[in-house]
Amino acid sequence: MIGRRQLRDNNSWMHNSQRLVKGPPRCTLLVHPTDAASRHLATGDLAHLGSDVGTVVVPVEVTDAMLAGVVSLPHGWGHDRDGTRLGVAQEHAGTSMNDVTSDFHLDTLSGNAGFNGLAVTLQRVDG
Repeated sequence: MIGRRQLRDNNSWMHNSQRLVKGPPRCTLLVHPTDAASRHLATGDLAHLGSDVGTVVVPVEVTDAMLAGVVSLPHGWGHDRDGTRLGVAQEHAGTSMNDVTSDFHLDTLSGNAGFNGLAVTLQRVDG
């Protein structure tokens, strides 16, 4: 898994502006068509994205912009936590990549959490 930034939401505070969150959902997991087909996934389906520390449910967006074997989830989402005081952002909560990243997977150069190159599993949510 790799992370990504998007034009209208480089930082999570931008999710609290109705003008910036309007339009189609942007907190989607980008998946290559080959990987999607092998898991019986299509754009709009929900999938379990798992790692050694947790599993989240995320909507899928199938695109050939990704390499086969790589998925991408955007940074800065997950506004459904208790205590969230950003009303617009809470309405467009999205999925937090922090829930599948580990305290032990670090970027060795910076010492920050490792959001890129994380080994994950992916399977369709049935039902």
